Amino acid sequence: MTLSRDVLIRWMQLFAQSIEANKDYLTDLDSAIGDADHGANMHRGMQAVLSKLPTVAESDIGSILKTVGMTLVSTVGGASGPLYGTFFIQMASGASNKMELTLEDYINALQAGINGIVMRGKAHLQDKTMLDALQPALDALKQAAESGASLQDALEQSAAAAAAGRDATTPLLARKGRASYLGDRSIGHQDPGATSSHLLLQSLVDAVKA
Repeated sequence: MTLSRDVLIRWMQLFAQSIEANKDYLTDLDSAIGDADHGANMHRGMQAVLSKLPTVAESDIGSILKTVGMTLVSTVGGASGPLYGTFFIQMASGASNKMELTLEDYINALQAGINGIVMRGKAHLQDKTMLDALQPALDALKQAAESGASLQDALEQSAAAAAAGRDATTPLLARKGRASYLGDRSIGHQDPGATSSHLLLQSLVDAVKA
């Protein structure tokens, strides 16, 4: 089984739906340790992505991912736009001219996307950022692939690891972004970026199942 171009389009559609359904929740999380705009910003960005998808529906996966990234950079405010935008643009670099992705292809693309986030945000694990959901998800994906898991099973294990990483941000002290200004007051709050990152990976599971 591979990730087809149609699945990638469906992934972005489902992620947009998930962001819309959770935008108030994401904003509530961000109000505790950030600018109280993560939900609204991501919703605006993903609505813009939805409007662009028809223009790239016949393009290769790399072009689709690059369009998503460029759209988010140009429409999402705060730190989320550059970070999510960089993530998708770097994912696109490994998917150029591909009409489908194998599990190995997807692992390589996700690795490239995470590398982009690290480069852009200078974050490390346990800094209380989206990386705390994405890195465990990548690690779980690699372990699943090495064990011979199917694509769907590997994606499910990856999303579950992202959820665990998201939850593990709650007791952490924020070391990056607006939340870091709060010092010890950032402890006890779930990171909104890690939360939306889990929604992203869960949306891919749902797209594959659909």
